[in-house]
Amino acid sequence: MVDFQSCNLNEQVQSRREFLARSGFGFGAVALGCLHEEQAAFAATRKAAGLDNPLAPGTPHFPGKARNVIFMFMKGGPSHIDTFDPKPELARLDGQLLPPSFRPEDLSLQFVKAHEAKVMASPRRFTRYGQSGIEISDLFENLGRCADDLAVVRSCHHDSLIHGPAINLLFSGSVRLGHPTLGSWVVYGLGSESENFPGFVAMSEGNVTASDESLHGSGFLPAVYQATRARHEGTAFENLNPPSDITHGAQTRMLEQLQSWNRRHFETRRDDSRLAARIANYELAFRMQAAAPELTDLAGEPESVRRMYGLDQERTAKFGRICLLARRMVERGVRFVQLYKGNWDGHAQCDRNHVDNAGAIDQPIAGLLTDLKLRGLLESTLVVWIGEFGRTPVVQGDGGRDHNPHGFSCWMAGGGIRGGKVIGATDELGCRAIEDRVHVHDLHATMLSLLGLDHTKLTYLTQGRDMRLTDVGGYNDLSERLTRA
Repeated sequence: MVDFQSCNLNEQVQSRREFLARSGFGFGAVALGCLHEEQAAFAATRKAAGLDNPLAPGTPHFPGKARNVIFMFMKGGPSHIDTFDPKPELARLDGQLLPPSFRPEDLSLQFVKAHEAKVMASPRRFTRYGQSGIEISDLFENLGRCADDLAVVRSCHHDSLIHGPAINLLFSGSVRLGHPTLGSWVVYGLGSESENFPGFVAMSEGNVTASDESLHGSGFLPAVYQATRARHEGTAFENLNPPSDITHGAQTRMLEQLQSWNRRHFETRRDDSRLAARIANYELAFRMQAAAPELTDLAGEPESVRRMYGLDQERTAKFGRICLLARRMVERGVRFVQLYKGNWDGHAQCDRNHVDNAGAIDQPIAGLLTDLKLRGLLESTLVVWIGEFGRTPVVQGDGGRDHNPHGFSCWMAGGGIRGGKVIGATDELGCRAIEDRVHVHDLHATMLSLLGLDHTKLTYLTQGRDMRLTDVGGYNDLSERLTRA
């Protein structure tokens, strides 16, 4: 509200235009106060608890099993029927047209006509692993030895056939751009446990393309919750090292002056989350200059650990490095670490594609799970492996498989999960999820629940609506079943 009594119009306001400009800020604040009541209450609660830093650790809605997340995304869509969902019936029907009982609507084929579609069996051999006897293909023999720590969900589904919208849905709960990604929601709800590193870090074993930017953005959440990208080789974090001719003391004084100007500038622009994030990042980057070199220096890791992650082999070294960095990050309090492995889009020679890709990640992922468990970190670290969809049981072109969002697999481990479980099922050909179906919204709700967050209460008011990651879904929460012995 504008304080007219304290406003000396003769001395402070030179024109009617200036008066309206000044008072307009006050009148607008009245309306904005109503729209942002929940955000203000959230900020006030954090401030009352001494949490002026938006990335400071927050309080979950209820006690969670997990504290950190390592989210492994297999971009392109791995074939579930060649990895974690064995279908013996495909071997019997191999090379034949789809049986008469098959309904065209069971698959949304892009490049093959349903009446011409021929079944293609998986060339992979499935083996039962561990005491649980979970069947996993020979693409993941190393991971198979961790079977008793895994919960394999074979009934994931959604309705987006195209990569872009499917990826958006998997990461943000919406096919549309501009929504916060899963990691941003988690850090918004829980903050970070580290003062020296970002709360949300994204890493890839290859180049991150422009289209990947949406995979770690904060959308309509304040910009401070977006991911920081790290590289798999060289200097992990860009622009951290100061010029060699600037001493630490000089840089400290320069930063203090810069922060003084920035904060004064921010006083008149408190609704600019990008500016707030930029100010916070200056402070964080200064702290990271001392902490990041130690984080990314893997030379101190024992040779046995380096071999465990496959750093001694050219085929596995790239993904092994980011897996090892992910372990080191969660050790240091990074809340959400996102790993990418691209090129799973097997429209031609699907088996060759999968042999190459699985060969690069099988040992590093098994090494990560083993290492986390040995260090007592697996119980508090939720590890998730998933692609944007699965693939069809019918052949496309030269030994390829088309996209299939109607039934595919993912697996989770750690974060309080009692492994050795298989949840849900697809039909006998692997076309559609038919038992205990798990939509992407259900998967998000489950992950948030394991972290102690109620997906219906983790909301942000924007455009007149309380938005949430799970939209209007997410009511098949698997967390209780996953953590039950």
